[in-house]
Amino acid sequence: MLKSNILNIFEKDVFTDKLMKKSLSKKIYKQYQKLITNKTPLTIDVANEIAKAMRTWAMKKKVTHFTHWFQPLTGITAEKHDSFLDKDLNNKPISIFTGKSLIKGEPDASSFPSGGMRSTFEARGYTVWDPASPVFILNNTLYIPTAFCSYSGEALDKKTPLLKSIELLDEKATKLLSILGYQVDKVDTTVGAEQEYFLIDKEVYKKRIDLMNCGRTLFGARPVKGQELDDHYFGQIKNRVANYMADLDKKLWAVGIYSKTEHNEVAPAQHELASVYAYTNVATDNNQLTMTIMKQTAFEHQMVCLLHEKPFEYINGSGKHNNWSLSANNENLLNPTKNPKNNIRFLLLLTAIIEAVDKYSDLLRISVASASNDHRLGANEAPPAIISIFLGNELTDILDSIEQSKDYHQKIRERIDLKIQSIPELIKDTSDRNRTSPFAFTGNKFEFRMVGSSQSLADPNMILNLIVVSVLDDYIKELENATNVPEKALEIIKKSYKNHKRIIYNGNGYSKEWLEEAKARGLNNLKDTVSSLQCLLEKKNIDLFEKYHIFSEKELHARYEILLENYYKTIYIEAETMCEMLYKNILPDIFSYKNFLALEIHNLEKIKCSAIYEKELLNKINDLCDRINVSAKKLTNTIEKFKMENDTYSKAKYCHDVMLSSMEFLRKDVDNIEPLIPKQFNSLPTYADILYSVND
Repeated sequence: MLKSNILNIFEKDVFTDKLMKKSLSKKIYKQYQKLITNKTPLTIDVANEIAKAMRTWAMKKKVTHFTHWFQPLTGITAEKHDSFLDKDLNNKPISIFTGKSLIKGEPDASSFPSGGMRSTFEARGYTVWDPASPVFILNNTLYIPTAFCSYSGEALDKKTPLLKSIELLDEKATKLLSILGYQVDKVDTTVGAEQEYFLIDKEVYKKRIDLMNCGRTLFGARPVKGQELDDHYFGQIKNRVANYMADLDKKLWAVGIYSKTEHNEVAPAQHELASVYAYTNVATDNNQLTMTIMKQTAFEHQMVCLLHEKPFEYINGSGKHNNWSLSANNENLLNPTKNPKNNIRFLLLLTAIIEAVDKYSDLLRISVASASNDHRLGANEAPPAIISIFLGNELTDILDSIEQSKDYHQKIRERIDLKIQSIPELIKDTSDRNRTSPFAFTGNKFEFRMVGSSQSLADPNMILNLIVVSVLDDYIKELENATNVPEKALEIIKKSYKNHKRIIYNGNGYSKEWLEEAKARGLNNLKDTVSSLQCLLEKKNIDLFEKYHIFSEKELHARYEILLENYYKTIYIEAETMCEMLYKNILPDIFSYKNFLALEIHNLEKIKCSAIYEKELLNKINDLCDRINVSAKKLTNTIEKFKMENDTYSKAKYCHDVMLSSMEFLRKDVDNIEPLIPKQFNSLPTYADILYSVND
């Protein structure tokens, strides 16, 4: 039977395990498998054979170059391309790709963020192959996923700490399961990402310097029609967008990404792409690659893909839901099964996650902190900045019964009768879904909903893995010496739930009442990036990172500096862009219209016609211009004072406390005048022009 088109396309540009097995000798392939599963060292002989097989496969597909593909602390990916071309001892051209080239690359590390760990003159850095993440082809280049470190061994990327956390969780979870009587070779963390994004027309985009410089609009009056009618969510996909999605799917499938679901999101021009879960390091790579291919494909379709968390005011921003779970022996360990009350293994892992999130909610908040995500969190379109867990009624009732030493009586699942004989009967789930929760249990996984659209999955998953490791470590110590393991496990569940149930909240996370209740419970409300980052250097957090060798205190301080620097630079660029737009576009447009009105008034009065309306309009515009003048001067002064700040914290704090409010004042005044300026006098596309630019 012929395979379907999807299966013909899928992984056609990936050097899969199947290809590896086919192209390597049995001995070399077996050693490669040991490298992946048992973490045995990679010898140069094995690397040479694998590199030779990769080059042969790639050149058959007309590939000419290879690149070590890594994730520096810029938040995006980086690559340096080398060709397979070289020359032999006789100066003859040859095609070569060795095991050394596969394993290690040497990019210049001086121009990547290092948080002061490296001086500018200390340029050497290393990329090292991640054998567990598949090599793939993109744009006639062989891409090799790698980690990135400095000459002295400090991690300069997001992937190195993620890989460490994955190995740690495997080690601790495997040991815990063994104590409970479950023998598994390996415990994997898995992630499925839901990626939200906006699509707008390329020509419209090119007319907005704020979109080009900042990824978001810094000015723009509320459109007459936004998302008020809820008619875009799951609505019919427009032809132009549908063609883009079809092309995008094919490209993602070709590089082995399980692109599964796509639909219109809540806001006009907003959409979502969801992929099937994968091992966490692969899922992280896949999501970075997805964002790259989304942008490239949009450009080919004469559109631009916006991944900023809040590209437009007045409508929803974009997030990236991170669906995290644990698996072993092809079994989901977070599956409650039909009788969760009797599933000690599940309840112990569940309780460990609850405890970890409660103890280290500040680190989870930091893992999604950025200037762009601050616009979205807590804005009644995304989870609040307060971390809480939604468990649903059934699991909460089970844990309550354990805490109170009471019997739990499982509820009979209800049936929904729609009184229509021609359609099937519906069986109710045991719990509703809660879209306001930052960290929600959704059947067999936890959905971390605070991750920003443009952010890497590496940071939140590294933190999530690490904090769970710390709790599992404590549980292991208690269980190792227990004479009755099931009884001791139940005791741990009871104690842990009692101490950490404050983090569980099944209600409306958007309500004002929750703000008060969360405060009474003693939960953190870290509303912005600057305040949340201060928690990173608390002793308990430094101790955690150092204990498990994820970061040294030096590396942690460096990341703190990098995050603060990225924050203030983002806002500073936005402020400068606002001024440029104001003086190069907005004010000239207003002046042109004022001159037009003045001439109209003059001409009307010349022929003794009434010009009352024109005069009122001109006066109104003049008044608003005066307000804009005051706001613009305030922002200009703010920018000048910002330049006098010295250290990164002072700059970031100033941007948050002073510059953002100055920008907001100017925006409000400009947005108020925009509806009064006719289209022919407005050089900037309006929100209506942008949001409905791909509606054909």
